Amino acid sequence: MSAGETKNGNNADFTRSDAINALRIDNLNNSIRNENDKYNEFRKKSKRRRGGVLRYPLEALTEHTDYLQIDIEEYVALGGYTSEPGSSSRYVTGDYFGSDRAGRRSSNRLSKKPLINAGSILLPIPSNLADTNNVRYDGSNLNGLGAVGVKASENIMNVPIGEKGASDAFQNAVSTAKKDVVAGFGNVEAATNVFTKFLSAKAVGIFGVNVTTSQLLARANGEILNPNMELLFGGPTLRNFRFNYKFTPRNEKEAEQVKLIIRAFKRNMAPAAQGGTLGSGNFFLKTPNVFNLRYRTGSKNHKFLNKFKQCFLTDMSTTYTGEGVYSTYDDGTPVSIILDLSFKELQPIYDVDYDSKPGTEGVGY
Repeated sequence: MSAGETKNGNNADFTRSDAINALRIDNLNNSIRNENDKYNEFRKKSKRRRGGVLRYPLEALTEHTDYLQIDIEEYVALGGYTSEPGSSSRYVTGDYFGSDRAGRRSSNRLSKKPLINAGSILLPIPSNLADTNNVRYDGSNLNGLGAVGVKASENIMNVPIGEKGASDAFQNAVSTAKKDVVAGFGNVEAATNVFTKFLSAKAVGIFGVNVTTSQLLARANGEILNPNMELLFGGPTLRNFRFNYKFTPRNEKEAEQVKLIIRAFKRNMAPAAQGGTLGSGNFFLKTPNVFNLRYRTGSKNHKFLNKFKQCFLTDMSTTYTGEGVYSTYDDGTPVSIILDLSFKELQPIYDVDYDSKPGTEGVGY
């Protein structure tokens, strides 16, 4: 083979290699574009908003009709790591030109499409109407010996180390602790007895015997260490609300409203597949929507019943055989449906919440 033929053959191999690489790069670019298109489509769907009003029963509300209004809103993160007690960020206040007008909507202007990230649902006042406020308290024990130890530790930690008089301050703290121990036990003999029982309880623990100092004192002397028991504030709690509804649609329009109401609750309590405020991808899920609950009379807030802070819909149960037997209309709508909804507030209730609207109305929270 001549030199010219060898050169041409190498060029041919080089050209084929370039073509294969170019084809691979082109396929990779197409794959990236397809993934980006899917991502953008997901982003568009997650940001969709379709408001409106759904109502059951279908009859129009009057100025004297009491009902429960549930507004759907997108969750807004705190933007930080702490929330200020009494902050209005989770209050349910309504919108005069928006959600406050939901009760005025006539039957023929009710929504005929699913609610997405917005809208209002109007339901009758439930029969099991109640609210429960709880505060957590915990029992706490601190016997006299422990109290002396805590006080001694504080005194020692307050010693000005490295400064003049530090040694004297340390000795005074230790001396005060000794005096407090003897004074608490009554005399040196009683203090010695307690320490002996304490060491004995630890010693027999090696053999698997589970006994405390107070138990040994009770057996030997008929006394125990005073636990100084006290009930202490443990923190606030988050309120739960459960509502039970029985739907018995009487016509096609009312059946459509029932179907859309159930669908609205299901969709808006579900986590968003694409989310976050940073344009994050499918490694993340966005917090579901929140629900703003208000008892209303006509176009105003109820003058007596309790108020709510923003809630998550944590549980939802739908029974399509409300009468215990499967029965439907010609269009497939069940004759009777039972809907159980469980809401939980995002923030606890604080005393200052009663000092500003809507906490100043009726019974407050």
